[in-house]
Amino acid sequence: MIRKIVQIDEARCDGCGQCIPSCAEGAIALVNGKARLSADVLCDGLGACLGECPQGAITVIEREAAAFDEAAVKTHLEKTGAPGHAHAHAPAHPAQPAASAPPPRPRPQLSIVSDPGPAAGAGCPGSRPRTLSPRPVPLPSRAGSGAGPAQSRLGQWPVQLHLVPVTAPYFQGADLLVAADCVPFAYAGFHDELLAGKALVVGCPKLDDNRFYAEKLTEILTCSDIRSVTVARMEVPCCGGIAMSARHAVAASGKALPLRDVVVGVDGALR
Repeated sequence: MIRKIVQIDEARCDGCGQCIPSCAEGAIALVNGKARLSADVLCDGLGACLGECPQGAITVIEREAAAFDEAAVKTHLEKTGAPGHAHAHAPAHPAQPAASAPPPRPRPQLSIVSDPGPAAGAGCPGSRPRTLSPRPVPLPSRAGSGAGPAQSRLGQWPVQLHLVPVTAPYFQGADLLVAADCVPFAYAGFHDELLAGKALVVGCPKLDDNRFYAEKLTEILTCSDIRSVTVARMEVPCCGGIAMSARHAVAASGKALPLRDVVVGVDGALR
């Protein structure tokens, strides 16, 4: 059938992933650093993702395509662990197989992290939640610098967004810092100016699933009395996905939380 459907210009796509959280059907995925339509039957052609693409790589066209299939969407969302989405319209034609569609990208479940304790014999010991007491860490001194020992401001473990438990005690009453992986390497003042006094989660919106980020952050904000959210990201376009995920999470939590967006240049300067 001829119908409206999303088209992605791979030459213009920079893989930022900002389109992914806006697609409630999970029809778009990052494949080899490019956004791609997973299957025609998953796309309703409404174009909710259009306004999220900073490169203008997404358009809605009319072409021969299998009919949009809500049953296929439901199955796809269940396989990927994403929440369902109710549509006001039903498919006008019977579902058609999506044999040529690539398999859905595996995504971690929100409950993968737990602290089973040493006697349980399961789970990675390095992923168990811990509250830390930051202490000075001696660094090699430079003659005439007068600088004392540097001090880590990290107050908890783990920090990877894939690993942190959504109910970790260090989130209670905390100011949350959501940082892109590259920020601590680029910004010299990361510990003292951004991290001090905050709970931290880190991730890479270029390499990971921003829909998962939005869902995990929503659960953290819902389960904990977070006081504020600060996003620290790089200036490169692909890093915008982590800020988009944080904005979606704040909105989905239903809480009126202050949200600050800090952008760091590749030269280490704040933008």
